[in-house]
Amino acid sequence: MAQIQEASKTAGKPIRCRAAVARKAGEPLVIEEITVAPPKARELRVRVLCSALCFSDIHFWRLKEPHGYYPRIFGHETVGVVESVGEGVEDVKVGDTVIPSFLAYCGECPDCISIKSNQCSKLRFELSPYIRDGTSRFSDAKGETIYHFGYTSGFSEYTVVDITHVTKVDPALPASKACLLGCGVSTGVGAAWKTADVEEGSTVAIFGLGVIGLAVAEGARLRGAKIIIGVDMNPDKVEIGKKFGITHFINPRELGGKLASGVILEMTDGLGADYCFECVGLPSLSQEAFTCCRKGWGKTIILGVDKPDSQFILNSLVNNHSGKTITGVQYGGLKPNLDIAILAKRYLDKELQLDLFVTHEIKLEEINKAFKLLIEGKCLRTVIWFDQERARADGVTFNEI
Repeated sequence: MAQIQEASKTAGKPIRCRAAVARKAGEPLVIEEITVAPPKARELRVRVLCSALCFSDIHFWRLKEPHGYYPRIFGHETVGVVESVGEGVEDVKVGDTVIPSFLAYCGECPDCISIKSNQCSKLRFELSPYIRDGTSRFSDAKGETIYHFGYTSGFSEYTVVDITHVTKVDPALPASKACLLGCGVSTGVGAAWKTADVEEGSTVAIFGLGVIGLAVAEGARLRGAKIIIGVDMNPDKVEIGKKFGITHFINPRELGGKLASGVILEMTDGLGADYCFECVGLPSLSQEAFTCCRKGWGKTIILGVDKPDSQFILNSLVNNHSGKTITGVQYGGLKPNLDIAILAKRYLDKELQLDLFVTHEIKLEEINKAFKLLIEGKCLRTVIWFDQERARADGVTFNEI
């Protein structure tokens, strides 16, 4: 009740708050006081509880051209509470807990209605620096525009999101776990569950054991895969991987000149893995994954994000006559409005291991340390807390970095 009364004081008015702003490509974020405009029709303003740093944030933070828009507020693994809503918003109300998503769901187009796609054809995903109406809700102390990212912009104490980009979730879900469902974990688990449709007793190979790769392993484990092969150059991933169901580990640096794909073929009596996942964003690894994918029915799923103009080449004869398939996918093929709730329930039912992905929890002021940790491969997910009162209520102990 107090939260709703407090919201009534700010509804329809600009809010001044703190945000971590990227001023230039690749440079440390700056903690600034910004102004967040009230939501327009079919929008809502969200008080951010916490956000996790995903490598996609780093990927686009490094880009100058194309898609390099600055100043900008990144962050797309976020959870928050609705502070106010614009005209025409009926599905959520003030006080609801929501997860913003970079993918839209209009509920009307052929893609949203179909079980075959999570790509809304009415509101297509684009690397736009704006909210859906083509304008920004952020401005700095000088009144100059600050750009959005991924229709979410979670590195701010408040953000404005289109109603087609939010999913209401159970408030019983801990905030530091809820934010993970906005991208990486959902992408990996979804790829094993929805895109590959991994079968019980099957063999899975995963190239790259960051959060997405480990989440693929978690999804494959939940689906009953018998053999889960992890490929990564970081030896620390051996023990971490076991927790998510990885049964065999390959370090390419220890193969004496052999390729990981060749070793996987040897391990599977020359047949290859039933399902292969590329989770780094390198054309060479996409080719390796396809090479060691089983003839006849093997599926290769590309999840890694590379530079916009990157390409990889397949041998036409092999591709045409092997019976293998290869596909790319966003968000693991999940529909946020439907599937986030399913994953949340599986966590609350103690099936989905979200806790293991959170290795660090820090305050907003330390957000640049989160970037350093992820770039150096010293963390899985670092959760950045914007609402420290909620963090204390959740029993969070902040890491000293």
